[in-house]
Order: sequence, then C-alpha cells, then structure tokens
Amino acid sequence: MILRQFLHNDPVGISYLFGCGGKATAAVVDPVGDIEPYLHAAENAGMRIHFVIDTHVHADHISSGRALADAAGAAYVLSAEAAVSFPFKGVRDGQVLPLGNVSAAVLHTPGHTPEHICIVVTDRTRADEPWFVLTGHTLMVGDLGRTELASSAEEGARQLFRSARTLKCLPDYVGVMPGAYAGSVCGRRLSGKPASTIGFEKRHNEAFMMEDEAEFVRFMTAEIPPAPPEAAKIRSANSGLTAAAV
Repeated sequence: MILRQFLHNDPVGISYLFGCGGKATAAVVDPVGDIEPYLHAAENAGMRIHFVIDTHVHADHISSGRALADAAGAAYVLSAEAAVSFPFKGVRDGQVLPLGNVSAAVLHTPGHTPEHICIVVTDRTRADEPWFVLTGHTLMVGDLGRTELASSAEEGARQLFRSARTLKCLPDYVGVMPGAYAGSVCGRRLSGKPASTIGFEKRHNEAFMMEDEAEFVRFMTAEIPPAPPEAAKIRSANSGLTAAAV
C-alpha cells in the first residue's frame, strides 16, 4: 500500500494519493490546485494514476480533478448521482474500483451534498478487512460536514444522519482520512489533526455520537457558519455549468 496525504492551506483541505505499489496503480482523491505534485508523487512511487476521484461537487474550491485526470490519462470519478455537464465515470454505492492488491469500495454518503461518496480502502496483502476510509466532507475529525450548501439544511441533515450511521457500522479500528481539517469552512468543530479512527470519533465527536435523528437535525442546523465566499458559483463551476474562473 502506498498512501500520500497532501495538506492545503488556501483553501484548507486534504487530498490523497493511494494505491498498490506492487501493481503500480494509484488513485488520487479530492485534488486541489496545481496538478504537478500529484503527478510527481505518483512518478516517485513508480505508480500510474488510474482514477481521479472527487468525493463530491465542491463549493469551497475549484477542483483540479478533471485536469489531473486528463494529464494522467485516468478516469475522472464522481458519484453517479452527480448533476454535472461533462462526461465522467459514475460510481454507485457498493461499487469497487480495482487498484491491484488494493480495493476502493464506494459508499454513497449524502448529506454534505446529495452526491457525496466515501471510499473504503482495503489492502488485501495485509488483510481482507478495510484499513481506512476516505471521508471527504462527510466525517471529519471533530465534526460532520455542514449540510446547506447543496440542499436545505434540514434535508441535508436528515441525509447526513443516515450516512453517519452507515459509517458507524465500520469497525472501530478503521482509519478516518477526511477531506478537511481545522480552518476549513465546511465544518464547525474541526480538529487540527488530519486523521482519526471510526472508534475515536464515535466516542469524542459530538455530532457523530448522536443516535436520535431529531436531536441531530437540531444540532446540525444550529450555529451554521457563513457560507464560503462564492460558494454557489464555485459549485456551479465544478459542475461544468459556468466557467471555472470565479
């Protein structure tokens, strides 16, 4: 297994390169900004990028996913639920992206946005159990993602409650590799630590701990922070509906 984490400051976010070193095949998740660091990281690891995945249509930054996929000759992957105006590889809940001895299983986790997906990663050279989950802006360290950027806050919260329950079914030891950390506009109580585990978040993440849906919706719709600047325009650009320059 090869795993590289890229921490970004402007905007605050996290991207990932992961895959199978033995079979020289990799995927990149939620790329931000210049595509060269991802291409160089793959080259340095002796890997080819086969998939570029955006966990959702972002509203806080312009995705470089399509540009990276074009440069790498890779498939650009989004949820099949994504409403975009360009061709892409649509994936559905339960679908597995093959990466040599590594598998990337799709979980549809709506709430932050209706099309959001998480990626459950297993390295079969070590075990048949999942090792970590790339959670995008669904589950982050200390909080869950805000719910009003692509739907009503209440409907998004109801969807997110169900998605959180899906993630809580993963074993406690599974690592949580989120798409953002403290300073991101996509969460409220985010930690500066850019990784966690399902078990730790079940014990210490107030939103993730909640078992009552009505209580959860009230919690998630209270104290909603200001929306990211130009959020609607950025999401529209990432959908291919407007020009990328916003």
